[in-house]
This record gives sequence, C-alpha cells and structure tokens, in this order.
Amino acid sequence: MTTLYIAWQDPQTRYWHTVGRLTKEQDAYCFVYTQGAKTSPRFNYLGRMFDLTKRYYSRELFPLFANRILNKSRAEYPDYVRWLALDADIKQEPMQLLARSGGKRATDELCVYPYPEQNQQGQYVLYFLSHGLRYLDPETLQRIENLQEGDRLTLRHEDNNYDEFALLVETQHEPIKVGYCPRYLNRDLKVILDNTGIELSVERLNHDAPLQFRLLCKAVFNLPIGFDVFTGGEYHVLAQEKTPSVQKITAPTDFSANIDAYFNSGKTMENTYAS
Repeated sequence: MTTLYIAWQDPQTRYWHTVGRLTKEQDAYCFVYTQGAKTSPRFNYLGRMFDLTKRYYSRELFPLFANRILNKSRAEYPDYVRWLALDADIKQEPMQLLARSGGKRATDELCVYPYPEQNQQGQYVLYFLSHGLRYLDPETLQRIENLQEGDRLTLRHEDNNYDEFALLVETQHEPIKVGYCPRYLNRDLKVILDNTGIELSVERLNHDAPLQFRLLCKAVFNLPIGFDVFTGGEYHVLAQEKTPSVQKITAPTDFSANIDAYFNSGKTMENTYAS
C-alpha cells in the first residue's frame, strides 16, 4: 500500500472533498495537498502542515495519521485487525491499516482511502467499510447478520438529494439494503459501474464490532479504456515539483491521544520541505 487520499467533509454543506495525498516511498512518507483543499472556504490546513503548496516528508508516519491507527499493544488490537480482514500475527504496515479502516475518528471530519491495488489477474481491488448502517432499521440490521463471507453484493444508483452519485450496497438475490458506498468513492465507482461493472462481495462480517466496522466489502473491477480513478480535479497536487531542502524538527505534540500516545516519546522526525 503506497498511496492514500485524505477526504474532508465540509461541516456546513456535508460534501466530501479530497484535500490531500499521502504516499510512502522506501523509508519516507510524503504528504501533499490537492486541489480539493481549495474548494471550500472553511478548509484551512491539516495538523501543523500550514502551507498548501509544500511537500512534507517524514521518516515516521505523521502524527495526524498515526493517531488513527490502534496501537499493537492495546488489548483490542487482534480484534481490530481481524475486523479489517488482516492477520494480527503479521506486522501490518500503517498504510495498510489506514487503507482498510478509513482512519475515521469522532473528533474530526476526515477519512482516508487508498488507490486500488491490482491482483494477479490485472484487475483492480478496493476494500471499503459499508457506511450508513446506523440509519438502518433493527430488522434490516438483523438480516445483515445472516450474510456470509464471500456472499455477492451489488451497487445500485439511488436518487438522493444530497449526493447525485449515491451508490447503495445491496444483497444480490433478495435485494436488501446493507449500507452505502462511501461518498468520496461514488463519483469514480459510478463511472466504472456504468461501463465495465463491479464485482462486489462480503470480505468480512464482524458480528462483534461497532457498526462502522460491521461490514467490510471487496470491490473487484477493470478500468474503462482511457479512464483512471482519482485523477484531475480535486486530485491535482498543489505542490510544485522542486528539489527539496532538508531540516530536522521535533515531532509536534498537539495531537489527540484518543487512540494512542506513540509520539509522546518525544522522538524526532527528519522532515523535508519543498523550498
């Protein structure tokens, strides 16, 4: 997992905007803002990354994102990893944990999602947690509990006053609404759905998990000719291609510790900023 995108929800309009991109190359993380950061007057910046036009580098995962991953020392970590259909006995990369979990916290309006990876057949694979389960009635939630891993699901367009690209997640044979595709994925997945189709299935059903982790879906698809996901528009990188200068700074401590206080150790990061 090498590329993640950061989506921010405007608190007034409730629209999601892709405001940044996080990548990892060898042993360094890089964060850049994207054009989506300029689409709302209510968006300022993330963490201590104040300049929208610079590239930010770190040898360790930025605190803004590290705080969105449950620490391995926590007693609930094995369940957390299992809910994401990963192996708790294998050291998981932070980027992979962020990609599967979405990095959502109750204290802000940010989510993280990955660029799809390719399987051995050359198809693209994208995992996402079904959204909106808290709005379903108890009877429907009970029927979701009868799903099995590998069961086929479908995506269907929904007439929605709040999202013209809204995609319902439903069971295949007897259509039962089991949530929504995340809004920040809808626009591109709708193009794929209308042209080459999407094979959707239950990757993991977590009976013991909070609703936001209850249903993990797996989408497999081919890209339409001439189309690529997450390009142009809000995905355009704002930072210019320049040779960076290097400076060493102390890791900031103004981050929330609601998941973990990993960076409270006072470690330093070698950060590289675009000149």
